Amino acid sequence: MTESNESATENEAEWPVALRGVTESVVATLGPNGLWNFAALGLHAGDPVTARTWGATRTRRNFREEGEGVVQFLADPVVFAESALSILERSSSIHPAADAWVRVAVERVDGGESGGTSWAEWEITPTESRVETKRVPTTNRGYGAVIEATVAASRLDVDAYDTDELRDRLDYFSAVVDTCGGEREREAMRRVREYTDEL
Repeated sequence: MTESNESATENEAEWPVALRGVTESVVATLGPNGLWNFAALGLHAGDPVTARTWGATRTRRNFREEGEGVVQFLADPVVFAESALSILERSSSIHPAADAWVRVAVERVDGGESGGTSWAEWEITPTESRVETKRVPTTNRGYGAVIEATVAASRLDVDAYDTDELRDRLDYFSAVVDTCGGEREREAMRRVREYTDEL
């Protein structure tokens, strides 16, 4: 099967949130074991919305094989960190922490290699969406630091990035979480440290 979605019967739906720049999300994709794999996915705003997968990940494989996924927007930093840096699998495609979700069709539109790592670019088309929870947005630097820490941690084993520089970033983000974060941000950063200590 090619890296594209063969179904032409899906109906387009609206995104339940406004996307701008790169919006970080969690995506669930169905694996060959019948479980849904949860991973971080940056959504690039535009018409169409696109996303890139880097390396031979489960998300890339499942996008290729299934042609779909469930994008989720959530505010729990622990769930985001686990999705970004560990193998998180569940029997349900929608995580209980999701504030909104979007079932999407995906089609590979480009690919290549950068810094010795292969990448694939996907067009992301919403087919069904739902808002589960409405909340008043707040700005917490600790939460933002956790997100940035997961990005730095995910690059530690990539040859194109300087390991010492990345570890310095992790130290900085950890200090921000200690100063500005709450209980969930501190727990998330603890898990980031656990994952990175193994690298």
